[in-house]
Amino acid sequence: MLRAPELLLPAGSLDKMHAAFDFGADAVYAGQPRYSLRARNNEFSTHEALAAGIAQAHARGKNFFVASNIFAHNAKLKTYLRDMEPVIAMKPDALIMADPGLIMMVRDKWPDMPVHLSVQANAVNWADVKFWHRMGLTRVILSRELSLDEIEEIRQTCPEMELEVFVHGALCIAYSGRCLLSGYFNHRDANQGTCTNSCRWDYKTVEAAEDASGDLARIPVETVQLNYQQALEEANQSFSALGDMPRHPLADRPYLLEEAGRPGQMMPILEDEHGTYIMNSKDLRAVEHIERLVKIGVDSLKIEGRTKSLYYVARTAQVYRRAIDDAVAGKPFNMDLLGELQGLANRGYTDGFYQRHHTQDHQNYMNGFSELHRSHYVGDVQSVTDGWAEVDVKNRFAVGDRLEVIHPRGNQVVALEQMQAIDGTPITVAPGSGHRVRIALDAQYDKALLARLL
Repeated sequence: MLRAPELLLPAGSLDKMHAAFDFGADAVYAGQPRYSLRARNNEFSTHEALAAGIAQAHARGKNFFVASNIFAHNAKLKTYLRDMEPVIAMKPDALIMADPGLIMMVRDKWPDMPVHLSVQANAVNWADVKFWHRMGLTRVILSRELSLDEIEEIRQTCPEMELEVFVHGALCIAYSGRCLLSGYFNHRDANQGTCTNSCRWDYKTVEAAEDASGDLARIPVETVQLNYQQALEEANQSFSALGDMPRHPLADRPYLLEEAGRPGQMMPILEDEHGTYIMNSKDLRAVEHIERLVKIGVDSLKIEGRTKSLYYVARTAQVYRRAIDDAVAGKPFNMDLLGELQGLANRGYTDGFYQRHHTQDHQNYMNGFSELHRSHYVGDVQSVTDGWAEVDVKNRFAVGDRLEVIHPRGNQVVALEQMQAIDGTPITVAPGSGHRVRIALDAQYDKALLARLL
C-alpha cells in the first residue's frame, strides 16, 4: 500500500489558509516578513495574525510551518533570537530555514523545535541530506534542479530524513531562487524576500539604433558609455525610498544580444510591443509526475505561491489532492487535471528538471505576464438564500456564460441564465471587481468559487 505524501500549500492570509485546507491541503506555510522570503502580500505580519493561523490550523488537525529562510546579514543577527521567541511560543510545527548560522542559533536555544531545510540552501545530493540530518534537522526541501531519478537515489540513500519537493508554481532563473538581479537593479534583494521578478523584464546587452536600411545596428562604445552615465544620473535622481523604486531606465532601451559562443553575431531582440523575456522561466507544473513521486516515497509535495490569490490556492489544492489520492489508489493519471490547471493564469507550463533535458520547454520567450487558457476566476459566493447566491464579483461575467462552480464537495459547470442586482432588479452583466450580484445556485455550493469558461 502506497503512503500518501503531505500536500503543502502557501498561506498568505487566514482566508487562503482555510481555502487550502477546505480543498485538500494537509499543511500550510507562511513567513515572517523580516526573516523570510515571504515579504509581500503577507497578512501574517503580526504576532496576533500568526498565532491565530497556527491555532486555527491545529484546531483542524493540520500543520502550520513558519518560513524563516533568509540569509541574514549581521544586523539581523542582533534581533533574531529575540524576535523568534514569541513565534516559538506559538508552537508552529516547524521552522523553514536556510542560513546555517541561524539554524545553529535556533538549534542551540530551542533544540526541540523541528527545522526544515529551505530550498534556498540548495540541497542537491544525498550527502547534503545526511549532513543536515546529523545537524538535527527533520526535513530537507530538495533543490528544484533535481531529476526524478536523483530524488529517488536520495530517498533510497537517506531513509532517515523527510524529503519535500516543489510540484507547482513559479521557477527562478537562478539556482533555487538565489538571484541577484533584483538586488542589483532595484536594491530589492531576492534573498531578503523583496524580489521584483527582474528576470521577467526586457533585457538586452548592447545598445542599438535603426540604420538606414531599417535594421538595428550597434551604437559605438563611446556613445553607450555616455548614455549609461546619463541613465545612472537619471536613476540616482529617481531612486528614493526602498519601498517605491521605479524600473531602471536602462531596462527600456533598444539592445542587441550577443551570445558568447557566437562573438560578433548580433541578434536583434524584437518580439512585440511588450518586449522580450530572455530570462523568463515558464511555471512549474508536475502534476503528471505525482504517481512517480508517491512511489519514490517523497514525504511532502509543495506548491509555490507567495503572492497568489485565494482562487489559485483552492484550485491547486483541489487538483493535486485528486492526483495524490488517485496515485495512492493505483488509478491511472487523469489527463483532465492538466486542463484544470490551465484555468489558472500561467506563463506557460514546464515540468522543470524532473525529466532531463528539454531546455526549449523551460523558457517563455514571448511574454513576461501570465495568460489564461481555459477559464477565468470571476467571483466568490458569499451566501445562498432561497436558491439565490450572493456573489462578490472579481472579474466580468454575463448571462449566457458557462460558469464552473468550484467547491470542496465537487465542481459543476452551469449555464448562467439569469442574474440580479442585490436589490432584486434583473441584470445581464456583472461588470467587475467591487460589485455584488445574485445568481441562481444550489445551497450546497455556499462559499464556492466561480470561474467563467473561456
